[in-house]
Amino acid sequence: MKRIGGYFIKLMIVLGVGVSSAAAAEKTYDIAIIGGRVIDPETGLDAVRNVGVTKGTITIVTTKDITAKTMIDAQGKVVSPGFIDLHAHGQTIPAARMQALDGVTTGLELEAGVLPVSDYYDQMAKEGRPINYGASVNWAYARIAAFLNKKPRHDIDWFFESLKEPVWQEEIATDAQQAEISALVSKGLDEGGLGVGFLLGYAPGTGRKEYYKITDLAAKAGVPTFTHARFLSMLEPESSFEGMAEIVAAAAGTGAQAHIVHMNSISLRDIDTIGEMIATAQKQGVKITTEAYPYGAGSTGIGSAMFRGPKWRERTGGMTAHNFDVGGKRLTEDEFSALQKDHPGTETVIHFLDTTTAEGQAVLDKSVLFPGGVIASDGGGWLVDGKNVSKDTWPIPENAWSHPRSAATYSSFLRHYVRETKTISVLEAIRRVSFGPAQILEDAVPQMKRKGRIQVGADADIVIFDLATVTDRATYEKPARASSGFDYVIVGGVPLVKDGILDTTVLPGQPVRNLQK
Repeated sequence: MKRIGGYFIKLMIVLGVGVSSAAAAEKTYDIAIIGGRVIDPETGLDAVRNVGVTKGTITIVTTKDITAKTMIDAQGKVVSPGFIDLHAHGQTIPAARMQALDGVTTGLELEAGVLPVSDYYDQMAKEGRPINYGASVNWAYARIAAFLNKKPRHDIDWFFESLKEPVWQEEIATDAQQAEISALVSKGLDEGGLGVGFLLGYAPGTGRKEYYKITDLAAKAGVPTFTHARFLSMLEPESSFEGMAEIVAAAAGTGAQAHIVHMNSISLRDIDTIGEMIATAQKQGVKITTEAYPYGAGSTGIGSAMFRGPKWRERTGGMTAHNFDVGGKRLTEDEFSALQKDHPGTETVIHFLDTTTAEGQAVLDKSVLFPGGVIASDGGGWLVDGKNVSKDTWPIPENAWSHPRSAATYSSFLRHYVRETKTISVLEAIRRVSFGPAQILEDAVPQMKRKGRIQVGADADIVIFDLATVTDRATYEKPARASSGFDYVIVGGVPLVKDGILDTTVLPGQPVRNLQK
């Protein structure tokens, strides 16, 4: 009977006769999401629809009735493409699970990247991941390898250990070192790296020619660059403005697609001038994109070059040890000095802006809401007593420490900018967290053309949430609090979060990889 019905429908199509709604309703999908407010940023769809999923792909978006093995009632809820985080340092299973509870279905390590790239993808595939994963090529690791004659290891501890060695951070590469750096980066791209990640702010002594040459290498390979600007300063010379201008110049000179990471923290209070420069460059056809996170604090190793050297305090607007938070506690000057000297890799939260004031919030808003920009977390892993939470740990312990953005970037953004202040529309907010990030990558990574969309043929990475209740619970004092309000998070057609509860028995994440060659 099914065979005859299928033949009849095909015959009707051949003869130019429309398929009836009754016939359409006969098809059974794996998942049917019924009656939700479906948002598709690419087409501008914002309407009540039913969505059917089959074998990990969206196969229908319709006003017609549909049935499925799994029926999800989404009435009164937003049905959105899964959120895509371009700046996810937390590449562990617990970190990814926490992000899933914040609506993230794809978490990519692009600012720093990894090296060796193949080792990273092999490990992720072997262990499995809750959400989709991928990484750029880590230029800084290539530089460390060339200067210190070390074999790179694709973990953050290896990087923080290298902060004790100033040579790679401060010196110009020789021709031989430059050749080695270029070769390592090229190899990483051949192994599937999604672009080139530049931690330029951690090696400010790098030659301008080196940055230009590696950017040109990325341009010729057809992949984007993701740059942490060279300087963090409101004073000239060597200001944040100068660091941003270098990114613009390299993009203009090579034709590369250049992505500026955490525009909010790097710009400090100079966002007006920096923003004007970037917007004008974009209008002139320079391929530049931006990201920001909705917090007035950043996080990194306490011994980073940006917090050393003459006048670094004045350069950052008069910062003191009290601006630095380790393990939920603000530091004294003695504690700050001791950690910089003996434990430079210690992770710290740095409070740049006081967003409890109208002035501080207004400065942050200019980066978060920069025209065409996207949201990215810059979130990391989770520590207990200074040690990484193991991959089998869940839930994350209440006393675990990280920046709250590791748990709540997207719920914080939706709560503040959409529900409370109504600064932007739901459609624009969803663009910034899903379709916008996909667009940044899709020319180089064809996989991304199937993400960030609620359309037939798109990957079934879907988030269902209640706009009236979605909220962030993580704070600087207690960051290990998962967001609430995300009822369903579906990754590749597999429900990872159901009725707000994370399913620890499934690991549906798939690799996102540059497979152009």
